[in-house]
Amino acid sequence: MSPHHPSSPLRTAVVGTGGIARGSHLPALRTLAAEGGTELVAAVDVDADAVRAFADESGIPYASTDLDAMLDEVRPDLVVLCTPPAVHREQSVAALRAGAWVWCEKPPCPSLADYDAVEAAEKGGDAGPYASIVFQHRFGSGARHVRRLLREGAFGRPLVAHCQTTWYRDAAYYAVPWRGRWATEGGGPAMGHGIHQTDLLLDLMGPWSEVRGMAARLVHDVESEDVSTAQVRFASGAVATVVNSVLSPDEVSRIRIDCERATIELTHLYGYRNADWRLTPAPGVAEETVAAWRDFGPDEPSSHLAQLRTLVADIRAGRRHATSGAGGRRTLELITGLYKSAFTDAPVRAGEIGPGDPYYTALHGGAPGWAPALKEEEHA
Repeated sequence: MSPHHPSSPLRTAVVGTGGIARGSHLPALRTLAAEGGTELVAAVDVDADAVRAFADESGIPYASTDLDAMLDEVRPDLVVLCTPPAVHREQSVAALRAGAWVWCEKPPCPSLADYDAVEAAEKGGDAGPYASIVFQHRFGSGARHVRRLLREGAFGRPLVAHCQTTWYRDAAYYAVPWRGRWATEGGGPAMGHGIHQTDLLLDLMGPWSEVRGMAARLVHDVESEDVSTAQVRFASGAVATVVNSVLSPDEVSRIRIDCERATIELTHLYGYRNADWRLTPAPGVAEETVAAWRDFGPDEPSSHLAQLRTLVADIRAGRRHATSGAGGRRTLELITGLYKSAFTDAPVRAGEIGPGDPYYTALHGGAPGWAPALKEEEHA
């Protein structure tokens, strides 16, 4: 596939018309359409009434319950997947084989094996099409600014980091049939909630080398965990803690990185602005240096729109997007390593999990009936 003509909007299809499509993707696509970047041409959902209503409300000319038929008849440039994780592999492969680029909601898919199958379906070469993941926290102006300063060594070496996604989800949230189940969601908060903060941590800190994880199911009647913790060592030698929870009434998303010359802290919930970043210099750093660090420039919040703008530019240029291929896999690999470590009570190294490893095909490694909730006698 050659690079998309820079003056033509990307003919875009939305697959899955539920809350994430309506609340996040549709507003972003409408904004890009007004800018000439995208054109909504099709919608697909297994619910015929839902897809028809979505298409009518959005002025989308084509509505269907059949993904393959849509791909054959419409031939979109970009397919946006807003469906549950269990179908991401099948739908991504179908779209790629039809010549479309893919932008897929997180979690990317329930296993590394699924992820690798999607990547194998890409056409190859420099021009795509490629499949990428919604990791929008990388694309706000705050992350771009801090990432550049880290890469330039402005803060000195990163030494210690903390990554926290402590949210709250009640029983009604897990009443949705695919949530909290290994086969359909892949995992619990490490996979379905904290994955955004984990991805941003890796984007800022660089490659990881080792993870030691712990997970538990303490409250919810689900298959997967509802809380997890991890210790992570990076290739640079830096170390970090990662905490993911859906048991936390005081909800927050936070990343803190202590470097030789500064502490970087981001505190928000579901998305950040420049003002949510705080840079604290070490003693002796010149005031003019600190002032330059704190000049974030124009504020672009982290959002689906921020990532979509970059994705459209990449598609038009025929280049791989940052959250596709290895750029998306590293986050899923770390989360897989966390689960393997939690189940085996042993550290997991980067690159360790591959074909033949039970955790390559399922995040629980095939362990039957995992139920780490505390027993009554353990409360005594």
